[in-house]
Amino acid sequence: MNPQAKLVFTLSLLLGTTMTISSNHWVTAWAGLEINTLAILPMISKSHHPRAIEAATKYFLVQAAASALILFSSMTNAWDTGQWDITQLTHPMSCLVLTSAIAMKLGLVPFHFWFPEVLQGSPLITGLLLSTVMKFPPITLLYMTSQSLNPTLLTTMALLSAAIGGWMGLNQTQIRKILAFSSISHLGWMAVIIVYNPKLTLLNFYLYAMMTATVFLILNTIKVLKLSTLMTTWTKTPSLNTMLLLIMLSLAGLPPLTGFLPKWLIIQELTKQNMAPTATIISLLSLLSLFFYLRLAYCATITLPPHTSNHMKQWHITKPTHPMIAILTVMSLLLLPIAPMILTII
Repeated sequence: MNPQAKLVFTLSLLLGTTMTISSNHWVTAWAGLEINTLAILPMISKSHHPRAIEAATKYFLVQAAASALILFSSMTNAWDTGQWDITQLTHPMSCLVLTSAIAMKLGLVPFHFWFPEVLQGSPLITGLLLSTVMKFPPITLLYMTSQSLNPTLLTTMALLSAAIGGWMGLNQTQIRKILAFSSISHLGWMAVIIVYNPKLTLLNFYLYAMMTATVFLILNTIKVLKLSTLMTTWTKTPSLNTMLLLIMLSLAGLPPLTGFLPKWLIIQELTKQNMAPTATIISLLSLLSLFFYLRLAYCATITLPPHTSNHMKQWHITKPTHPMIAILTVMSLLLLPIAPMILTII
């Protein structure tokens, strides 16, 4: 893809995201989501591989259906109340349709089937955008309408997402698919708390986006897509592989790393809301995803490749690592001690 086209698509992504997160009117928010979808499609299909074309097609169809549902729910609400304001969503049918539409956009269970396939067909940097930037506008719409949403429906979807995200990631060998199921599992944690404390959802999303961005950038640097090739990269960049191990543990939510902070706060808030059974179930379900994070960490740093004649050693990378990876890595690992300061900000 030539630089001018890439610049246009990147600026369109920024424009679409900014339009959606800053709008009060449903039509402006919908237009921003459409611009986002159209801007990311060429980035998914730029390799012209059949799998990439298939991923772009699936992505387009799902996002178009979700956008149509968002428009339908906002029109139903406007017909009933005379309001196009996003925060004035009061019609029960509109709330139900909107929850389904945003779940479809985000990849929450039961609308999750497209996400692993699309991520598997995309390049790593596009996968990074799909997992982080593209999820921000729908999350902000959930944030703005959180007081109108159905808590039982969201809690059910959240628990199913945590369960299926952990369960289906167990036997995967493709790293992009593992990260897709990791994303579904994390979305479950965000959805379970959105009605009770929307700011915690945003904090969880920011920290998740930061950790996932670090993982994608490291994988892009060492050029790894499968578990079998991840086993051979320890000779290539030993320091990056060690950081990958720690970031995987942070994504899993183990203390004393950054990833523990949102899980801790969400469990605390759920207990305050007399939802201790929900907190217990979602905590136990996170053990499923802990398994595949440990598997990735194990393959990255602890497993030695078999010493066979057809195994080719990777060359050691001598060029310096991008400074962005260093900054993101430090933040992905060491933010837990400043949790009180973070809580005063949100």
